[in-house]
Amino acid sequence: MPVNRSVSSSDGFTCRMGCGACCIAISISSPMPGLPQGKPAGVTCIHLTQDYRCKLFGLPERPTVCNNLRPMPEMCGTSREEALAYLADLEEKTK
Repeated sequence: MPVNRSVSSSDGFTCRMGCGACCIAISISSPMPGLPQGKPAGVTCIHLTQDYRCKLFGLPERPTVCNNLRPMPEMCGTSREEALAYLADLEEKTK
């Protein structure tokens, strides 16, 4: 089963292991296995494991929005809680 490897942005900033904020806070409008309508914001993706890794990482079924999202200091903050708050605010502003 694929697991979430260290995702990094073009400037080398990497995901915080044990976070998973992007798999909870953002909405996903495209279909994926088990979620033909995507998922709403604030709902944990069914493909997020208990240790906050993506079961679809590296698979063609992974939504484009997930593949394109790259970590950055502004988005990730200094904690999982800051990342959740930032992404929830961004989601609200972009409805």
